[in-house]
Amino acid sequence: MNQTPRGHPLRDSPEDVEVARHIEDTPQTRSPAYRLAFADQDFLTRRELRPVRLQLELLKTELEFDDAGIRSTVVMFGGARIPAPRDTGAAPAGLAQLAPYYEQARRFSRLVTEKSLADGGQDNVIVTGGGPGVMEAGNLGAAEAGGRSVGLNIVLPHEQAPNAHVTPELSFNFHYFAIRKMHFLMRASAIVVFPGGFGTLDELFETLTLIQTERMRPVPVLLFGEAFWRRIVNWEALVEAGTISPGDLELFRFVETAEAAVEVIETWPWV
Repeated sequence: MNQTPRGHPLRDSPEDVEVARHIEDTPQTRSPAYRLAFADQDFLTRRELRPVRLQLELLKTELEFDDAGIRSTVVMFGGARIPAPRDTGAAPAGLAQLAPYYEQARRFSRLVTEKSLADGGQDNVIVTGGGPGVMEAGNLGAAEAGGRSVGLNIVLPHEQAPNAHVTPELSFNFHYFAIRKMHFLMRASAIVVFPGGFGTLDELFETLTLIQTERMRPVPVLLFGEAFWRRIVNWEALVEAGTISPGDLELFRFVETAEAAVEVIETWPWV
């Protein structure tokens, strides 16, 4: 008998979830023990299920990237508190001085996205942390260019809501910082870092460590604002102390403008 194949012959899990919603109401069916394991939130959030949750956070975003046809990304790190120029009046003086980086981030993202779209839109898709500040600027620039952008948000007590410019179907939320950082770097073709705080420093130094130790292939790493970064980190003192090698200072470049950043990425020695 010739039949058209329609996948595996076993019943799909979504079907059973739907059936379970309409099953007869009895003391037995109301018991938490009776819930389907994969549809039982109380079960999935148990401490013992942490290894499963780690796997789910890695796999869900991976599958969504694949479904969206995204092959490579340009990652933008930077401070959530850096204001847009229109908001500098309400910002502390130090942050107000950093406001020009919002516009540079916005312009950089727009330039990268325009080039990405010209090549089909599957490579060098902008990725940010999905929040405010520099992240908002990055997603905004991509939207202005008519392209997609990704937001990798994380549940925090503050600064956690995704900004309005992230492509909705590419807006993700994480519980585990480690899995979120893996997704930042797994497809990265370049990484640009704007002034920021603890989170930005963490992301920068983890990236440099992975490249330095050859756990990640070399990609362009650009730091916007040489004066800021030299004031925050005494790079030469690390070399003088012998805790890093002189060649490690070649793992990154300083840039000041969006146009310069694009040029450096395109002419990077390892590209």
